[in-house]
Amino acid sequence: MNLLDQLKQVTTVVADTGDFKQLAQYRPQDATTNPSLILRAVQKDDYQALLREEVTRHAGAHAGALIDRLLVRFGCEILALIPGRVSTEVDARLSFDIEATIAKARELIRLYEVAGIDRARILIKLASTWEGVQAAQQLQREGIRCNMTLLFSLAQAVASAEAGAQLISPFVGRITDWYKKRDGRDFAAEEDPGVLSVRRIYEYYKKFGYTTEVMGASFRNIGQIQALAGCDLLTISPELLQELQNTEGDLPRRLSPELAAQRTLERMTLDEKSFRFELNQEAMATEKLADGIRIFVQDTLKLEQHINALRQQDK
Repeated sequence: MNLLDQLKQVTTVVADTGDFKQLAQYRPQDATTNPSLILRAVQKDDYQALLREEVTRHAGAHAGALIDRLLVRFGCEILALIPGRVSTEVDARLSFDIEATIAKARELIRLYEVAGIDRARILIKLASTWEGVQAAQQLQREGIRCNMTLLFSLAQAVASAEAGAQLISPFVGRITDWYKKRDGRDFAAEEDPGVLSVRRIYEYYKKFGYTTEVMGASFRNIGQIQALAGCDLLTISPELLQELQNTEGDLPRRLSPELAAQRTLERMTLDEKSFRFELNQEAMATEKLADGIRIFVQDTLKLEQHINALRQQDK
């Protein structure tokens, strides 16, 4: 049996892509998107007609509002191909603005509901800043489920779970990248800092009974994925899904609630001050959170420029 089929027996497999035409062959349960993935998708020939259709249909909308509609359109197309949920990201420029984040999330949900999609199938992605966590707490109370992204530390994970977030997306590969650059070496799966971070978060959640789902993200190789078999969910790029599908071998389960229950862990208590302090104490998490927000902002701006350039062509 190939590794992908075995992984599906112990973990919910999620496709990490905006390129929905790749989805069918891997049969994922859920899918995730972000500004970088959508930007990459709309630059492909396969999606030019869809992009032009949205630009024409909403000719009077400013670029930011059009991006919202484009994100929702991609989300709807993805949901037509999968049985589960799609994650759609709030503009990263709002990462430190609680009220604006809440308003944007409500607008995205409204657009989905106008399109006939039940909000239970949508996860709104928010950066795991203190402000993002507070916004998630309010949104969850309203029945808007949140996916906390750009998550690199246990402090972010604990705050997200305490806020009642539906799901978190700890970034395995970006954590590993930071340590690889610092230490000047590669890591085997069992010592991989990104893998160890997700394991720690998963064990903490299961040990203390949090219902927030853990979805490992941002993988660099299938070894990292194999080392997290049994995690609630794993979101995987089409390239790595293909490699898993093409690889035969045994895939033992590495994470489980039963194993987590045996761990000796200290419970963390966080308020805003302690959250900011704990995050600040971890250089990798502080740097990667800031860097991740910058990258998503840059790609959102590039997407706006791409849309505006298309509008100019059509005049």
